[in-house]
Amino acid sequence: MLALMNTTIPSTTQIARRWILIDAEGQVLGRLASRIAPLLRGKQKVLYTPYLDTGDFVIVINAEKIRVTGNKATQKQYRAYSGYPSGLTARPLQELLHRHPERVVQHAVKGMLPDGPLGRKLIKKLKVYAGARHPHAAQQPTPLELGDRHGHP
Repeated sequence: MLALMNTTIPSTTQIARRWILIDAEGQVLGRLASRIAPLLRGKQKVLYTPYLDTGDFVIVINAEKIRVTGNKATQKQYRAYSGYPSGLTARPLQELLHRHPERVVQHAVKGMLPDGPLGRKLIKKLKVYAGARHPHAAQQPTPLELGDRHGHP
């Protein structure tokens, strides 16, 4: 006898969204981003569906105190092109961390999210702040421990 199986597709009312607070102080940039991206996608949830936004909101504080390993601070380049001739600007990671540390974390996480409309929707749920203060106290974010500075639990 053939048993029929049903696939459950969660509706927007079934998806419970939490607010998660992550302190980036002393965390390695890539390891931090690889922990944030699955939270934004909702991969830790039972209702995870690859093509739906089932993830949580993530608040990252102390982005200015992240770490990078090796010579990335001086060798890694962030490039932007204005669209005009000779409009390419390249800035080292060290300079970007000094000017806009939030953008460094956002850029790293965005690279680990899917391309297209879903990825653009997910990145909007990431809130990054350079210092320890954030305006989301009303959402009562749950602090998430990421382990020691080497990424071990």
